[in-house]
Amino acid sequence: MTMMDRINEKIRELTPEYTRLWAEICTIESPTVYKAGVDAVCRRLTEYAEAKGWQTEICPQEVSGDVACITLHPGAPGAPIALSGHMDTVHPVGSFGTPAVRMDETKIYGPGVQDCKGGIIAAMLAMDALEQCGFDARPVMLLLQSDEEKGSMPSRQATINWICEKAKGAAAFLNGEGRGIGKALVSCKGILRFEFRVHGVGGHSSQCYKLSNAILDATYRIQELEKQKNPDGITCNCGTISGGTVPNAVAEECVFTADFRFPQYTDMEVIREIVRRAAEAEHLSGCRCEAVEISHRPPMERVQRNLDLLAHINEILAARGMQTLEPTRANGGTDAAYVTLAGIPCVDSFGVIGGSVHTVNEFALLDSLPSTAELICTVIAGF
Repeated sequence: MTMMDRINEKIRELTPEYTRLWAEICTIESPTVYKAGVDAVCRRLTEYAEAKGWQTEICPQEVSGDVACITLHPGAPGAPIALSGHMDTVHPVGSFGTPAVRMDETKIYGPGVQDCKGGIIAAMLAMDALEQCGFDARPVMLLLQSDEEKGSMPSRQATINWICEKAKGAAAFLNGEGRGIGKALVSCKGILRFEFRVHGVGGHSSQCYKLSNAILDATYRIQELEKQKNPDGITCNCGTISGGTVPNAVAEECVFTADFRFPQYTDMEVIREIVRRAAEAEHLSGCRCEAVEISHRPPMERVQRNLDLLAHINEILAARGMQTLEPTRANGGTDAAYVTLAGIPCVDSFGVIGGSVHTVNEFALLDSLPSTAELICTVIAGF
């Protein structure tokens, strides 16, 4: 029996234990803005790791949840491999009912079961199986992020900067966002969000033709913003307009948000110029507009070192007779973008398989936990 055969057997043996841990940490609700919940998840995972004898380090945060690093064989000779996942979720506490997590024969449902607590549990299962089967060729670290769902903005990027610093020198960084069968993410768009506040003249609705209607002015600006795109892939989507107080009055002020997605880091300044022009444009006499950048996340650009890493991963998988991974691109943001900017070889989508992410119907396939752990172990053992 080869080492990988032993590892896979150990994964199957450990899967019930880690399935219970999966359900437990998803039951601890942890929306990004609820520091106590995120901290509780972090504390449970690090305590679990310490009971296994693994090294843990927690980096306290003032606003966001604490971030952590769990390391297997910290003194091993090879360059480390970094695994990562985020502990925060998107829905307010109570959105999933009580209990927040449920399971049937094939699926687990609840906040973060795929995005991204399932990826964390798959990584821990892989680390446990590797250790119990004698793997000690290099350190394996698991980095736990706490405010990914808000682009690390609550911590002013202190969380992701700490994670990138811990991962420096890693031979590979495998991010645990949900995966697709036979797919690996090597690039994704960045995100820039702006709040537009439009000021006009309020009054009785019977006089609207005489007044500078802020909401009408905002609709003109939204129409112009949503036309902004170019062959390189800049897109813009504007959310709902918020303004006004009663049906029979013209709103004197309103607010809307513009969400830009873009493929290249240099697009950020292009978008900022688009926003500046949109805010300064005159549509209705007597109206004016202010635009404030409220969040940003860089793109994960398609760089050669990430493509080389994926090529090496595919060599390992092919040698084992496993399905290789096709490079893909996404429109959503990922922490892998910051890791890529830091110069660390990185591939995303090494988490569990599921769907309905960011809804109250989020689910993951139970059998994707051991299969994801097998994928992670095969890559690490073959590196």
